Amino acid sequence: MEKAILVGLITPSLSQAQVDEYLEELSFLAKTAGVDPVKRFTQKLRCPDNTTFLGKGKINEVKDFVKNESIDVVIFDDDLTPSQLRNIQKIFLKSKILDRSNLILDIFASRAQTAQARTQVELAQYEYLLPRLTRMWTHLERQKGGIGMRGPGETQIETDRRIIKDKIALLKKKLQKIDKQSLTRRKGRADMIRVALVGYTNAGKSTLMNKLSKSEIFAEDKLFATLDTTVRKVVLKNLPFLLSDTVGFIRKLPHQLVESFKSTLDEVRESDLLVHVVDISNPNFEEQIEIVNTTISEIGAAAKPQFIIFNKIDAYRYIKKEEDDLTEFTKENMSLNDLKNSWMNKLDIDSIFISALNKTNFDELRAELYQKVKALHVKRYPYNNFLY
Repeated sequence: MEKAILVGLITPSLSQAQVDEYLEELSFLAKTAGVDPVKRFTQKLRCPDNTTFLGKGKINEVKDFVKNESIDVVIFDDDLTPSQLRNIQKIFLKSKILDRSNLILDIFASRAQTAQARTQVELAQYEYLLPRLTRMWTHLERQKGGIGMRGPGETQIETDRRIIKDKIALLKKKLQKIDKQSLTRRKGRADMIRVALVGYTNAGKSTLMNKLSKSEIFAEDKLFATLDTTVRKVVLKNLPFLLSDTVGFIRKLPHQLVESFKSTLDEVRESDLLVHVVDISNPNFEEQIEIVNTTISEIGAAAKPQFIIFNKIDAYRYIKKEEDDLTEFTKENMSLNDLKNSWMNKLDIDSIFISALNKTNFDELRAELYQKVKALHVKRYPYNNFLY
């Protein structure tokens, strides 16, 4: 495995604890991409340095570590501007430089299976690459000027820009054709109630899908295990409905991916019920809920009825307080019952606590899901009540 280091900034709007959590997620992303994150570097700055992202002293410290430890990849938790990327690459000549978007795009590219997913990822990659083309032609800067040597770099860059713009246009046309085919398939399923699983990446949506539909959809403990929307027919008692598993969301999801995957997320927009799956064992699950809700709003599905499933109760851990400990309760000290009886009771949305892996509380889940699908079915087909 290639060795990597992770780099993050502590700005006035972020605490050390938050940055540590973000770098933990970046580490998970790096492992998913197939590299070994061996060390993390952080620096307190009011804002990223316009030239090298980090301050002069810190960037030299990182440079020395990279040289001494033969580091292959330097990964930044924030997106780098084209000029920052170019300047940093000059400092780390032999190491690859990746920002968060580049890393996520690489993971998506490795996991895309269908023609639609591959086309969407390729489109996002080209749109990410277009403003960063100049760094690919730095070898031309070393050529001397003079007769016959003027402007080859600029000519090459402009040629590449035209090629990539043409490629982007072709990919968009290809996606439109695929979208029409997907729309035709969805129209054929319009008579059934449609339920979409949404949530942060690695929340357990695919595992839940497998248990409910008794299918074998690929699922593993890695980020973005599912890119392609999978639809299965599920029957609870005598009531059939369609259940779809969608791509997971993540903090700072590259806007190129959000745009190119909008067609895949049509399954979310056109569903009758959103089942929001939350990894309750993740200490940062509250922020993940907000990120998912924000993304749902961005794709125009905020008005859909929701049902929250707090998953992975088998993996939930907390520090039990001693009886004589009078300090205030924190999230780390709360048992599952404490959580259920605290802020979660204030939710306007129905919720349930389960373990999809062990099928804990699955009878309650099926009963609740049945009632919600039944209510939607009665509303749509008021004269077709023989099913119940």
